[in-house]
Amino acid sequence: MMTYQESMAFIHSVEWQGSRPGLSRITELLARLGNPEKDIKVIHVAGTNGKGSFCAMLESVLRHAGYRTGLFVSPYLEQFEERIQADGSLIDSQELAAIVSEIAPHCRAMSDLPTEFEILTAIGFTYFKKKKVDLAVVECGMGGRLDSTNVIPHPLLSVITGISLDHTQFLGDTIEKIAAEKAGIIKTGHPVLYGGKNPDAARVIAEVAAARGSTFATKDFDAITNVSCTLNGTTFCYRGHTLSLPLLGAYQPENAASVWEAVSLLRREGLVISDEALHKGLATVRWKGRFEKLNEEPTVIFDGGHNEEGVTAAVRTVRACFGDQKLLVISGVMKDKDYHTIASEIATIAHAVYTVTPANPRALPSHDYAAVFGRYAIEATPCQSFEAAVTAAFHRAKEEHRPLLCVGSLYAYGDFKQALNAARLEDAK
Repeated sequence: MMTYQESMAFIHSVEWQGSRPGLSRITELLARLGNPEKDIKVIHVAGTNGKGSFCAMLESVLRHAGYRTGLFVSPYLEQFEERIQADGSLIDSQELAAIVSEIAPHCRAMSDLPTEFEILTAIGFTYFKKKKVDLAVVECGMGGRLDSTNVIPHPLLSVITGISLDHTQFLGDTIEKIAAEKAGIIKTGHPVLYGGKNPDAARVIAEVAAARGSTFATKDFDAITNVSCTLNGTTFCYRGHTLSLPLLGAYQPENAASVWEAVSLLRREGLVISDEALHKGLATVRWKGRFEKLNEEPTVIFDGGHNEEGVTAAVRTVRACFGDQKLLVISGVMKDKDYHTIASEIATIAHAVYTVTPANPRALPSHDYAAVFGRYAIEATPCQSFEAAVTAAFHRAKEEHRPLLCVGSLYAYGDFKQALNAARLEDAK
């Protein structure tokens, strides 16, 4: 059997790298493994933003309802094992190594080699079968129709959290095209929930649902009332019920309302989920990197908003928590995003910005990003590294008693947290 280190080296091997949409490779790999995905009841989740929070909330609710649960999400923020969980716990490193040892010969025997995400998908389904989970909440990696998770034959429920322009080089350059790709997870005769606001996306998804004889449901945005967002949590009312979340974020009540509607649909599918389980599941959910408070004095927050919609949601939460107070902001973006619009949003809540170049070949250089903020008369300092940005911004935030927000890709979470810990140690000295 492989060691844990050997299994991680296998997963990240260069021979599996690259994104190649399609289902032929994952179909062959799972067939070689005895099709574990066919023995698992799944809630399948796609969408542009909000997938992770929705999945975490729903898994927590199902676990509090007494079900053995699986959770498959991406990306991981600090620890690889975050991607595959059972009953609220990360996959054990030795269990992961054992499953990789089982899967590896099949991967190498394939003439068309699987991608890394396809290998991860196979690991997830194999693990869930071994753990005998009752229900698994499975998040798409990208898109839907050709995503490797879309081998699920009969999902209890398909969920599309929302649609906005993202990954346009793979999914299409209009809302309608992207919605059609996400709607590819809808299976004949199985219900679908759309949690977004875009009417064009709703129309496309409803048409696909109708063509496949699937119930189409949405949530009632007008029923989300009495929202209170503080640095200690979020409360709101939905359909006459008062609900609380430990998660910050003015956008989280919308994700929780989608969970409420998903529970209603799952009850119709025969699941027993009490209102108490729904309330407790939401009240105790844990999820990192989404408007997460990482420090008290000064207040330091990380939010994984990486596109226009995500950044707009983060800015809305800043206003809900801090009113008119201006923040220090650390931000880095990809050059294929609408970074002008992103900068214009950040400029409305920023006192000063520290720009960074994310560790990605698609990254916009920090100097170019800083120049964009100059157009909005915002002081912007380009930084050579995350560590330099965090060190400078953290000390300034402490001196000025001003909150600090890092907003950008979830992949930056680990680097940001490591740099923040270093800045705190330096400050303590």
